Amino acid sequence: MPGDEAARLSFAQASARRLHHHALDEPLSGAAPADVAARMCGAHAQVMSAAEWSIGLRQASPDRAAIRAAVLTERSLVKIYGPRGTVHLLPAADLPRWIGALAAIPDSYGPIGKYLSPGQIESVLEAIAVTLATADLTVAELHEAVVMACGEWAGDPVLPGFSGMWARWRTAVSLAVARGIMCFGAGRGRTVTYTSPASWLPGFAPAAGPESVGWLVTEYLAAYGPATPDQFARWLGAPRRWAADMFAELAPRLQRAEIEGAAAWLPAGTPDRQEPGPPRGVRLLPYFDPYVIGGQPRGLLFDGEAAGRALSPRGQAGTFPVLLIDGVVRGIWQQRKSGRKVAITVEPFTRLTAAHRRELADQAERLGAFLGCTPGLTLAPVTLRSHL
Repeated sequence: MPGDEAARLSFAQASARRLHHHALDEPLSGAAPADVAARMCGAHAQVMSAAEWSIGLRQASPDRAAIRAAVLTERSLVKIYGPRGTVHLLPAADLPRWIGALAAIPDSYGPIGKYLSPGQIESVLEAIAVTLATADLTVAELHEAVVMACGEWAGDPVLPGFSGMWARWRTAVSLAVARGIMCFGAGRGRTVTYTSPASWLPGFAPAAGPESVGWLVTEYLAAYGPATPDQFARWLGAPRRWAADMFAELAPRLQRAEIEGAAAWLPAGTPDRQEPGPPRGVRLLPYFDPYVIGGQPRGLLFDGEAAGRALSPRGQAGTFPVLLIDGVVRGIWQQRKSGRKVAITVEPFTRLTAAHRRELADQAERLGAFLGCTPGLTLAPVTLRSHL
């Protein structure tokens, strides 16, 4: 890698850098929802209300209606299966490069090959592309169209899903996204719909793979670096060897770094000067907030009691809403709405100073305003279960 000297950062310095990039030290003034999502490399949207707060808490003047409008009417945000095959809100302006990068991840058909032959995969993809080119369809409607186009085999219930068994054709959904032929539509009330990105974004076409991967690596390192190829692979849901090869090919665009003495990488040209001051701020992060999912080393971000209480039984981050203090997870929290009121219960894992309590109260007020509710804040044990 270029450069003889690595940038050496403590975890506190890395946290300050990440907090600043994520606008968690100081909310952004005048930033549109898509601008905020871009800084995070997408907002995790498995729980849509959590994605909205992930964006809103990073804005100086958050507006929940404006965030929803960015997805449903302005289409400056696109809901799609992104990193790790999970639901994300991605900036529409970046979607061609996102799709280019996802398509470049090596695909040996993986689990898809257990259920569909190569020929069947192409038949399903063609049916999805043709069907969604002119319509927004629910899962049931898309199922009917694919089975009609491909044959009864496409509808065989073979894939374990969240509720029962899913049809054979659904194993190809992630590949359909990577081909740029499928994303989420506007929805019908509470019912999810799917559509073609090209129907939502006129002129849409995936960007070239090599250029897209290079762009995504540097965007990831800007948001979560210093980081390693292995950490990038886990964040994206890609083979480790492929990620290592990509980092090697991108050598001129990377800068050697160390975090707590461990080798890692930053984008080339990252200033030696770190963001001023230590990491600071008290924040109520929602389920699956990108800061905790992408933050590494995991053992320093979730240390002490947080390691046992704020991670899933398998060590997955994001499955609890967390109390972030000075860049480190220091508690968990939950909210319960009742009419025009929202009860916010926070369980700290550490003693809160008077300054911490003031900032926490401010966070509760901001969340209440965002939800259109009067907040009530209580410090007490939280009985929330991990969101798996």
